[in-house]
Amino acid sequence: MRIRLSFITAGAVCILASLNLSGAEPVSTPKRPVTDEYQGVKVQDDYQWLEKDDDPAVKAWSDAQNQLTRKYLDKLPDRAAIEKQLTDWYAKTSPSYSGIVSRPGILFAFKFQPPKQQQMLVTLSSADDLKSEKVVLDPNKLDPTGKTAIDWFAPSRDGKYVAMSISQGGSEDGTLRIYETATGKALKDSIAHVQYPTAGGSAAWNADGSGIYYTRFPRKGERPDADLNFYQQVYFHKLGANDSEDTYSIGKDFPRIAEVNLQASHDGKYILSTVANGDGGDFAHYLLGPDGNWKQLTQFSDQIKSARLGRDNTLYMLSRADAPRGKILRISLDAPELANATTIVTAGEAVIQFIEPTGDALYLGDLLGGPSQIRRVGLDGKNETMVPIPQISAVTEMESLEDNSFLFRDVSYTEPAAWFHLVGNEPPKKTALVNNSPVSFADIEVSREMATSKDGTKVPLNIIRKKETRLDGNNPTLLYGYGGYGLSMQPNFDFVRRLWFDRGGVYVAANIRGGGEFGEEWHKGGNLTKKQNVFDDFAASAEYLINEKWTRPEKLAVLGVSNGGLLMGAMITQHPDLVHAVVSAVGIYDMLRVELAPNGAFNVTEFGTVKDPAQFKALYAYSPYHHVTDGTNYPSILFLTGANDGRVAPYHSRKMLARLSETNKSSNPILLRTSTSSGHGIGTALSERIKQFADEYSFLFAQLGMTRQ
Repeated sequence: MRIRLSFITAGAVCILASLNLSGAEPVSTPKRPVTDEYQGVKVQDDYQWLEKDDDPAVKAWSDAQNQLTRKYLDKLPDRAAIEKQLTDWYAKTSPSYSGIVSRPGILFAFKFQPPKQQQMLVTLSSADDLKSEKVVLDPNKLDPTGKTAIDWFAPSRDGKYVAMSISQGGSEDGTLRIYETATGKALKDSIAHVQYPTAGGSAAWNADGSGIYYTRFPRKGERPDADLNFYQQVYFHKLGANDSEDTYSIGKDFPRIAEVNLQASHDGKYILSTVANGDGGDFAHYLLGPDGNWKQLTQFSDQIKSARLGRDNTLYMLSRADAPRGKILRISLDAPELANATTIVTAGEAVIQFIEPTGDALYLGDLLGGPSQIRRVGLDGKNETMVPIPQISAVTEMESLEDNSFLFRDVSYTEPAAWFHLVGNEPPKKTALVNNSPVSFADIEVSREMATSKDGTKVPLNIIRKKETRLDGNNPTLLYGYGGYGLSMQPNFDFVRRLWFDRGGVYVAANIRGGGEFGEEWHKGGNLTKKQNVFDDFAASAEYLINEKWTRPEKLAVLGVSNGGLLMGAMITQHPDLVHAVVSAVGIYDMLRVELAPNGAFNVTEFGTVKDPAQFKALYAYSPYHHVTDGTNYPSILFLTGANDGRVAPYHSRKMLARLSETNKSSNPILLRTSTSSGHGIGTALSERIKQFADEYSFLFAQLGMTRQ
């Protein structure tokens, strides 16, 4: 039913008139009850009206919340100084390189060089020759506002051309453009909507570089409007042609929530399509051969988690079938049948995360509960050797080079990321692609300790702090967690944490269930109807830190982003007295309606659906929005969201804040910060990221009473 504009405008005026901007008093939010029925259970929702992004009343309410939040945060004594400090630090950081892709005689890489707002695409002749660097595309020149970003890139086999997905405002809604590598000149080719937050996007060139296979979402008129961000398919584009002439290749039989990743063989004769069934971690694989026909190799039920085309006419596959931590299978492309696969690396204690084949070896990136290790084996899986890397570090990327040598990127909690070059069985050597921090972490140390969850499961904690920190229960402590999609929380370096350590803070990253730190069982132990295990693991982590005298509830804060925002919502509603402050960014809170948003449908394979009785019961049992209770003393909370977020609808944060503001009995501030220039965080301009960091840290410092030591 439509509401007349005059009524909406009047409602907006009433909301604005009700504001009290003199302090952190909550904004008055009208209730407009709606009752939905799930599995015979009637659920009242007083704030469903806040889901309408384009409703003037919702915009007015959101603007009012932002005014209130800005008034509170901008008055904090550290806020302006922190933003200035971070701006200065970022200006002093060295360039960082990521996403390296090797082609004959050339390396392609993303380069991020503050104070530039966005990363650019560059080429290098080698990882040790910085003087050879050339810029292919600098989005900062295309758009000085910093709102244009490169989502991903795919070079042709000879490196002459490179295709890129480019999007604006953090929307991740990408248009494919093609550039000459040597000149940076854009060709006329342009294809819209090849990338979107729901399923991402990818591309792979044919053998001679005359055309490219790419993912594409339906065009208007091809499917109903509600399906335009679903049903991702693969098309072929001939260089120089109009995209209306592009030909369909595969995908009509893929699921509505398919997410497609394309990979070309080293000689370009084969194209591998990896198809994810939403975000739950199940994949099917299809191979396009020289005969021009696609052949399905695996089904979702086969538990093949990743696959890489080798240079020896073979396909290497990471299987978790009867091997939750992974084993490696090998099949010949001459007879690409899963039934013909041979196991060349059996399952062990380590969780296999990456496979990277060269011409004479196979490199395996393993997980050891969070930290990494690298193994080198022959193409037959024999003659295993360990590649030495720093302890408690993470291997985040691996790339084989044309000469069969190997590059990998390693990072730890105390050392910035660096690319290493490995030749055969020689020790790896650090390349010129090394990040430098503007601040020292020489006084910081890391230990791994184990908390015990509610059901007895041991949960690793990575505790980062100044050396000789005393266990007296008085340390301000920030506990971070995620717990979903099989994504592992591995060691990472962030010089911004220096702000925290300089005020005596302890930073803790928890390897809770739902991630992949201990393989598929660890993931499956925290998804669908077992999601409560994730929250129990995190609460046990907080209790461990308190019991072991690292901190106490009055000095404990928690932080989570996206799926980690759901975790924060569970902590707020299940353990409101366990922590003093919460920062929750782009989080999911209404678990009964999350699947109605485009990307929410992709999450069904991870969270479940209200259409299934058992899954509805589990979702309703923990859904944070539905477990906010009247008269509760809630901790201090800062919610953050992006107006252009295509992954988690911003309304989750709006509704959660409205409900908490209605029921909170404590005097603690509960605030909502909405960024109008960003989305889920991917492609956010550097200046906006700095402002967000300044808001988060100044908020936490104020709540925990932290001052510079």
